[in-house]
Amino acid sequence: MIIIKAVELYNKLALEFDIKNIDDDWSFMNFDNDFITPEFKTKYIGLVLDNAKEINKVYTTTFPDKYIIKQIIDKDEKDVLIFSHHAMEYIASDEGFPFHDIPLSYMEEMKNRRISFYVLHSPLDNYSEYSTSVSFAKALGLEIVEPFCKYDDKIKVGVICKTSLKSIEETKELVKKTVGHDVKLYDYGESELKDGLVAIAAGGGSYPFVASEVAELGINLYITGFTKPLKHFEPALEFHRIAKDNLINVIGATHYSTEKFACMSMVNYFKKLGIEAEFLEGKNYLEDL
Repeated sequence: MIIIKAVELYNKLALEFDIKNIDDDWSFMNFDNDFITPEFKTKYIGLVLDNAKEINKVYTTTFPDKYIIKQIIDKDEKDVLIFSHHAMEYIASDEGFPFHDIPLSYMEEMKNRRISFYVLHSPLDNYSEYSTSVSFAKALGLEIVEPFCKYDDKIKVGVICKTSLKSIEETKELVKKTVGHDVKLYDYGESELKDGLVAIAAGGGSYPFVASEVAELGINLYITGFTKPLKHFEPALEFHRIAKDNLINVIGATHYSTEKFACMSMVNYFKKLGIEAEFLEGKNYLEDL
């Protein structure tokens, strides 16, 4: 394995994932500190903490949860990169906001130990070899037909897949086996899979525009991560109304578990560059369902 100049790695990621042409929004983070880079405070993509000049190892993770960062700190390693899909910790909750800032004390430790932090949220959701939905579909063993779920005018975050499975229940069991825990089926439609097609958008995909697009495609099974119809979150309630009205079955498998496969795939991305890399397992929250 090699040691790479940090700026070379950041530039390669930026080019590979086309971050200059993609938008994101982490404006709800606490930016009142000198640790976070000025670029991230305006672009919300890419390098969050610029602490290392060279990178000798990359840790990939879905969310930068405190206990994951502590694992790395406790290893007493230096000149490493944390690559994350999200910029904030995630704790599922029926009330309040589920995302939480990395504590300043952790950021200070990361600076002292030359631990950099890099985030690709929308760019990693965007349809590509390593994207969240593509990686999840591959883990399920489904044949990817085409991208769908136009998030904005630049990216599509979901995939339409083909399967030989015949029933919704069979597909539910496949998802359950793949993620390794219980999943939730909202059986709003027929019990048989229509035309062997499945729509997938990993992560927090319970938004009305997604359900409408699935309905327009005539597909009767949609798989995503977060599916709980929170009473205080109108988009999720409207999503379920549209799915039910259009007889679309919905399977929820948690925000974390549907997106982790992309971060696992990114280990291979870094290894292909000759850099040592390791995926750190996070926590799924069945409260998402």
